[in-house]
Amino acid sequence: MKNIVWHILTKGSKLFLFALILFSCNTEPQLWKVDSEQQVISEYVESNPEFSEFNKMLEATELNSLLAVRGPFTLFLPSDEQMKAYYAEKGVSSFTGFSDEFTKQLVLNHIVGSNIETGDIGLGALRDPNAIGDYIVSEFVGADIILNKYSKIIKRDIRSSNGVIHLIDKVIEPVTKSVYEIIESNPSYSIFTEGLKRTNLKDTLQTISFPYGKQTARTRFTVLAVADSTFNRYGITNIDQLIAYFTDQPDSITYLQNEFFRYMEYHCLANTYYLSDMTTKLYPTLTYDNSLSITVTDDYKINLDNDKNYTKFVIDQSNLPGKNGTVHTVAGLVPTEEPKPSTLIWETTDHFDLKQGDYYIKNYKRWFDGQNTFANIKWGGDYLLYYYKNHDAPVQVNWDCLSMSGWWWCEVTTPKIMKGKYKITSYLWSGQIDYAVYVDGVNTALIKRSDPAPGVVWAEVDWTKTETHKFKVVATSPGLLFWDTIIFTPITN
Repeated sequence: MKNIVWHILTKGSKLFLFALILFSCNTEPQLWKVDSEQQVISEYVESNPEFSEFNKMLEATELNSLLAVRGPFTLFLPSDEQMKAYYAEKGVSSFTGFSDEFTKQLVLNHIVGSNIETGDIGLGALRDPNAIGDYIVSEFVGADIILNKYSKIIKRDIRSSNGVIHLIDKVIEPVTKSVYEIIESNPSYSIFTEGLKRTNLKDTLQTISFPYGKQTARTRFTVLAVADSTFNRYGITNIDQLIAYFTDQPDSITYLQNEFFRYMEYHCLANTYYLSDMTTKLYPTLTYDNSLSITVTDDYKINLDNDKNYTKFVIDQSNLPGKNGTVHTVAGLVPTEEPKPSTLIWETTDHFDLKQGDYYIKNYKRWFDGQNTFANIKWGGDYLLYYYKNHDAPVQVNWDCLSMSGWWWCEVTTPKIMKGKYKITSYLWSGQIDYAVYVDGVNTALIKRSDPAPGVVWAEVDWTKTETHKFKVVATSPGLLFWDTIIFTPITN
């Protein structure tokens, strides 16, 4: 702005001053732009014209209001260029060519209900599912982060007041195939696919959800697939040769005790484990009748033996995302074996029916019917509380545990535990009360005082079968119970 000489003006000269100021400026006015950290995510998308297509979908689905609340959220955001490339791939000219339901699913597929910055992303999958309950797979090509095998993050960690935004170079296609369909659709797995068909395991692995009470429950699996080329190295070129390799009873391969069924089922794990989820421990198979040993050091090692032999994962053909889990490719046959017992830390809250509630890993929840609420948790007393607190609390696995108050007893049934000798301890604390412990109905008589250190032994057992077990804690004086885990430590001598 040009220099202005100020004078004491009379009332009649005010207009001249205004004109002098107005026309003495020869620069463009500077418009104030809101910093992204001062905007909620929906405002950031709306205020940037290069994301107009995604913003239109947010408005059409009314999900812009979701991204305007407190959160936190993570949004993987494609530009108009990426959206138009996706339209062309789908044979439409805009999102209006999609059904309303598909448009909503497409938007939700790009939203995660937590704050995930790129420093939180590892090889495997994001730690939390997206807004339609699917896990987005993550891996690295050099310094680049790739999502679901094809979408690259091109601008990272744009912070907003209710979360974080990552710009991506391709729209993330919603996952629709089951783990079985992923394997079946790839001709490289033709022999393995036929094995899943012949054993009827395909029926389980293609189930994505099922009615559960008044809601729908999701299934979660992990499949370790063997490629035809791997079978070929062992002289196996078709399914009949594979069956004959493992059993001389080809007419009973749908039964658990048949060695071919056990071989195929050994490659199918209960629950979903991306590489980022894996730690050194045993992973139960679908029937929980056996377990697979995985050791994580400088590599992901399947069934590492004393001679340091193991089977590898084929990393670039692993973490394949399915609607009901993930598929990993393994570099060997992975024959069935019974691993040695290893330390198991089992959560008392790890029950399928308990985990179906919207309170799980989020809020407190209270129940009053101790006999009919859960299949594998029984209790007597005023109520059972699902206790969740992710701050200012003792170290709890996943920040949750079971809690009771007053005079009470609580019994949990574990999943199948590998046969073997174990020392049993627990992470349990209470309000300085006395209690008794029962294992499979037998009073251990080894501990009666509250608040023991985790190393205090409840019992030592020698189980000759792989099966479930019951643990019951009974208050012998009134007070509080917080029960987090039962710990099984192998006895090796």
